[in-house]
Amino acid sequence: MRAITDRYLKYVLLSLLVFFFCPQAFALDPGEVLVIANLNAAKSKGLAKYYMNKRHVPEKNLILLFMTDRETCTRGEYEKKAIPPIRRFLDQNRHIRAIVTMFGVPLRIASPEKSQAEKAKLQEFETQKKILEDQLNNGEIIDLKVKQKKQDDLSRLKKTITDYLKTIDKVASFDSELSLIKKGKYDLNMWLTNPYYLGFRNQKTKIKQSEVLMTSRLDGANETIVKRIINDSIEAETNGLKGSAYFDARWEDPGTKKVSGYTFYDKSIHRASQLLSKKNRIRVILNDDMTLFQKGESLNTALYCGWYSLAKYIDAFTWQKGSVGYHIASAECSTLKRETSQVWCKKMLDNGIAATVGPVGEPYVQAFPVPQIFFNYLTEGYLTLAESYIISLPYLSWKMVLVGDPLYKLNLVRNVINKRKI
Repeated sequence: MRAITDRYLKYVLLSLLVFFFCPQAFALDPGEVLVIANLNAAKSKGLAKYYMNKRHVPEKNLILLFMTDRETCTRGEYEKKAIPPIRRFLDQNRHIRAIVTMFGVPLRIASPEKSQAEKAKLQEFETQKKILEDQLNNGEIIDLKVKQKKQDDLSRLKKTITDYLKTIDKVASFDSELSLIKKGKYDLNMWLTNPYYLGFRNQKTKIKQSEVLMTSRLDGANETIVKRIINDSIEAETNGLKGSAYFDARWEDPGTKKVSGYTFYDKSIHRASQLLSKKNRIRVILNDDMTLFQKGESLNTALYCGWYSLAKYIDAFTWQKGSVGYHIASAECSTLKRETSQVWCKKMLDNGIAATVGPVGEPYVQAFPVPQIFFNYLTEGYLTLAESYIISLPYLSWKMVLVGDPLYKLNLVRNVINKRKI
């Protein structure tokens, strides 16, 4: 496992030349998109047909699955009911480069049962933990130094258990697993490095670019929202996306300091706002204090990126038709259907955004698309939404979900008056 730091971004500009001359990662066409719907979910097939008609996706590029219409499916159901028909189609249609899942297709794949080796390892840890707890609780240890050592040992063991559980985490988003459907067997524990991610361009990865498909989904709380996403994306692409870009950092720009983790992403939000300002692509508003944008502060929002208000959407935005944005926090795409949920992906879609990104569970911050890369390439207007996502996304077979039309290509209406929020 490798954390993302500043050193990876130095490869971005050099990688651009390679990227544009790579035919497998540029100029996504409707004929290269596979649409997947669920016959067991009301509206799913109809919405698929609606999208395909609007985007001129060939009729043959539709696969109808029959599986649970709930937001979570089992790993067994994914392997038995989704993989075989999709692989058969891809074997006969090798030109497909992107998959879009429709409303009604599961959002998340549950973890399979732990292996015997994993169970044995956890049982070993639990036995050690019980021994230490019994020794500390039975009152027989009088020596304070010995007691302190046992407490330290117990703390270290608890951390070891937590870390081990992370390494055998097999919960994934349905779409993230689909991105590797062309590949045979691979390790389901944690994540796999994405060979398209620009930050990993000079690294060897276990996955080849030829084994990766771009994925996104057209989904939301109801049929009306899905149709709006489709229509708004096409309208904004035709008439232009109007409005402002709002970037919500938490700290001041660290400058040239080497950073990682949350600080890396906070700095990347700064860099994204600076790039768009410098290139005069859109009016930019940057907030770099600890408070988030509040109600009434983010009018006519075209683009957004910020963090961290866990599962507590702040209704600060009036989303423009075709708007794109995401919020960096854990499990913000854990549901798109549950009425009472306040997770950011659901609420942004409910309130009018056209495309967003979020995880179905705890992804760890370094799994999010890097804002500087995502917004830079998206706003250039050459790459589609799906392409901008795949080159900015560090990991696959993991938790992240892109909701939006994969073919959507931004056409910004320039009305630039840059402003910094004090």
